[in-house]
Amino acid sequence: MRTIKGPAIFLAQFAGDVAPFNSLEAIADWVAGLGYKGIQIPSWDDRLFDLAKAAESQAYCDEISGMLAEKGLAITELSTHLQGQLVAVHPAYDAQFDGFAAEHVRGNPAARQRWAVEQVKMAAVASRRLGLSAHASFSGALAWPYFYPWPQRPAGLVEDAFDELARRWRPILDVFDENGVDIGFEIHPGEDLHDGVTFEMFLERVGNHPRANILYDPSHFVLQQLDYLAFLDIYHERVKCFHVKDAEFRPSGRMGVYGGYQSWVDRPGRFRSLGDGQVDFSRIFSKMAQYDFAGWAVLEWECALKHPEDGAAEGAPFIDRHIIRVTDKAFDDFADSGSDRALNARLMGID
Repeated sequence: MRTIKGPAIFLAQFAGDVAPFNSLEAIADWVAGLGYKGIQIPSWDDRLFDLAKAAESQAYCDEISGMLAEKGLAITELSTHLQGQLVAVHPAYDAQFDGFAAEHVRGNPAARQRWAVEQVKMAAVASRRLGLSAHASFSGALAWPYFYPWPQRPAGLVEDAFDELARRWRPILDVFDENGVDIGFEIHPGEDLHDGVTFEMFLERVGNHPRANILYDPSHFVLQQLDYLAFLDIYHERVKCFHVKDAEFRPSGRMGVYGGYQSWVDRPGRFRSLGDGQVDFSRIFSKMAQYDFAGWAVLEWECALKHPEDGAAEGAPFIDRHIIRVTDKAFDDFADSGSDRALNARLMGID
């Protein structure tokens, strides 16, 4: 067994135009001061990171890694959540997702998709240069508008959507394989990969590709009412990234899983800061230790109520308290009577 690494923090929700959130060095000082040991970097935010430069320059990657190491920090993963989303966009969401892309491809879905693919491929190379073994992303979605089968879906619609999703991702997965990096697809509503069944549908279509893996975030399972502990029992071999994020689900006689089109603060299912929701992190961290998870415990802060800086300050000690330093001995070793094959035979009545 291995002790999980952490605490770490995903920077996407904290980056901004005001110091200390407007440069990688300044935000690194801030998170190190809070007790974090790792950072997950949003590769699309050029205030913090130059993805194209990282893909082509080992010197740039070494400079970043060295600067962070001086502050006691490591990079846990790069993230291409926004670019991964754009690998597959249903036309209903074209206008909403255009803002995720570079200006020169906006308004042109085909060009936008090609740009997104190249971005994710660059992240594979940059991850290798940074010495990373895992990467965080979204799958995108072609079938999501049809998740509730009314009106009845045309025969083969979902199958065709997943065939196309796999066709788009297979060459990207091959690039990650060439660079020795796993993709952790965040299992997330709004993505075609939003639960175990849909992940399996995708995995089958990419030939059980060794680099097609999972970013595990229990908060999204609370909002779906999916058993997030049993999920780990089933898929732990494919879990390569871990977002530590809390959530709560408070159904009423007026609203349930779908949330009544309400704002986040008024929905029955909403994200909370660590310790303020319903996720049983003690049992999650126990399963991570049991299944020998080799990655990082990364805070993703999303709360409908609490200020982000307070959530970040509380997150590091919360994660640190939950990390299990795994044992190198059995609890009953004190009663070990040694190895005696002859005794074993007599105990079983074997001549």
